[in-house]
Amino acid sequence: MPFAVTPSIDPGHADPSPRARITAFMRGYSTETTPHQAARIADYRRHARPDTTVNVTFLPGTRFAETVDTAVRLRAEGFVPAPHLAARAIVDDHEFETGLTRLRDEAGVREVLVIAGGGGEPVGAFHSSMQLLETGLLDKYGIDRIGVAGHPEGTPDIGADAVAAALAWKNAFAARSDAAFHIVSQFCFDAAPVIAWDRAIRAAGNRLPIHVGIPGPARLRTLLSFARSCGIGPSMRMLSRQTSRVARLLTVSAPNRMVAALAAYRAEDPDCGIVKAHVYSLGGMARTTAWADAVADGRFTMADDGAGFSVDG
Repeated sequence: MPFAVTPSIDPGHADPSPRARITAFMRGYSTETTPHQAARIADYRRHARPDTTVNVTFLPGTRFAETVDTAVRLRAEGFVPAPHLAARAIVDDHEFETGLTRLRDEAGVREVLVIAGGGGEPVGAFHSSMQLLETGLLDKYGIDRIGVAGHPEGTPDIGADAVAAALAWKNAFAARSDAAFHIVSQFCFDAAPVIAWDRAIRAAGNRLPIHVGIPGPARLRTLLSFARSCGIGPSMRMLSRQTSRVARLLTVSAPNRMVAALAAYRAEDPDCGIVKAHVYSLGGMARTTAWADAVADGRFTMADDGAGFSVDG
């Protein structure tokens, strides 16, 4: 029974240059959209390359059916949908099974991200991701790649001990499941806390590979707003130091140095748990995929110190 996702991208060991490491890290990245964004996008093919894996993010106040509708549309337009299954937004087993039937039959979904979901009180019977996993319905409907949430800087919703216990439970569940499990982490603005977190959970027994969250290019004001709403911790202080002048809030910031550092870590540490990048579309999907495709294609210029790069054009 598979216990980990086999990396789909070359870690860059064959060519140890910083450029090769960066392109290997970004190749095969995933990104995301929401049902609200879908209502404003006429055609996703104008925003991303076909066959890109696109997570359908759950937002408090949206219905499970909206997630399903967006996944169906993404498949029809040539993408690989990976919907969030938010326990607190699903009423009961019947609604869950009805949604999974559509996801399988209409959207060809094989990969999901199972989360508790925010938004206060649950709408029905479920309140945790573990409860969804325990229904057995994901196996029944052919979901064989399952993501779970990771929090490099913690989360304001759950205490550190509870987070650690949940990750241990998910590792144990993955070990006896026929599905391949992985972690999709919350975004940070600095590589250091991500690296420290990977090492800490690995020492604690984590064996699930990590799709590490990268904040896509966006205005500093937008990044700060998302950071506050998501409870991002210490790495937000690094971002805040860039906003000493009001005018800088309108500056677009890209995670180039963070990506370079994570690519180096991934290539240099054979036990690194990071296997690929998940790019949050904080500045819009088109801006996000234009940047990510350029980096994956090698259309960038390395900085003189080798610790960063700038995207060409």
